[in-house]
Amino acid sequence: MSAASNTLAGLRVGYVPYSASLDLPGDRRRFASYAQQRGIRFELADPRERYDVVLLSERADISVWCDYAKGKIVYDLIDSYLAIPRSDLKGQLRGLAKFLTRQHRRPRLNHWRAIEAMCRRADAVVCTTAEQKREIEKFCSNVHIILDNHTAVTRQVKKDYRAGKVFQLVWEGLPATLDSLWLIKDALRAFGRQHAFALNVVTDPFYYRYLGRYGRRNTLDIVRGLGLGMPVTLHEWNETICADIICKSDAAIIPLDLHDPFAAGKPENKLLLFWRIGMPTVVSASPAYARAMAGAGLNAACTSSDDWCRTLEFLLTQESARAEAGRRGRAYAEANFSEVQLLARWDAMFASILTP
Repeated sequence: MSAASNTLAGLRVGYVPYSASLDLPGDRRRFASYAQQRGIRFELADPRERYDVVLLSERADISVWCDYAKGKIVYDLIDSYLAIPRSDLKGQLRGLAKFLTRQHRRPRLNHWRAIEAMCRRADAVVCTTAEQKREIEKFCSNVHIILDNHTAVTRQVKKDYRAGKVFQLVWEGLPATLDSLWLIKDALRAFGRQHAFALNVVTDPFYYRYLGRYGRRNTLDIVRGLGLGMPVTLHEWNETICADIICKSDAAIIPLDLHDPFAAGKPENKLLLFWRIGMPTVVSASPAYARAMAGAGLNAACTSSDDWCRTLEFLLTQESARAEAGRRGRAYAEANFSEVQLLARWDAMFASILTP
């Protein structure tokens, strides 16, 4: 057990999770996973109670926790909300929507300022990219970059890189981000005119379109509505079989809207998940994905439809290239983001607020 976790073991620790059941990825792959590995006991936090340390996820009511004065606060801000332009209409309405739906008890109509105030109050902020860190450091001097722990998901590693007559692509993620596939529809259609291929989508069978609780939609309807012009199989996301489904595919894809600061500001978590499984992966060239590709010595970060076509063509025709991409990606993930390293980063973050 680390020094930081030894110290935490003697304290009252509160956590505001993504779900009370702790079954969402943001819980399983971040603080809750760390606490389980380190044997740290915690309780679901109530702002009326006194805690020595409180860990806030992005689902926390920052309109209330911003004024918490009974203990130390760690704010786990994993998404690039501060990068969203102030002219963005959805961003302008986010604070009001959170108040009207009671996600926030107090009105904080400017959600950007609410996040900035929460960062100022926090004793430490955890984020996921270098770009985020630079922005958050305007409001908090103690900022740590910590990515996801995928150990519970990556139960299998791809060994066979042979492809069948139909080349199998795979996409994994939350249903709300499925429309990212539309960004590469022209590349996929062009690729499909030359080759037989199919797409495997690993996700939840339904989701809520607004604020995680309103506008329930069937995921299969979303997939059909994309009009990608290829056979698509929807696989329900399940932690125990996710890696097996991915391994049976030939290459993974992660398109992002590079013109959307929020999407382009995503960390390399999803890429690392595929790489831990040994999957050759093609991505949009966001800052985090481009850095990871360069670090692994790979050239599969795309900025245009032509890039996507060329890269997919190369992987489809070259078994050795698929194997090399899978091995290089896995080596990079293990060398830089092993479970031991991720736990140590959480240790260091807690030590920064607990060490006298």
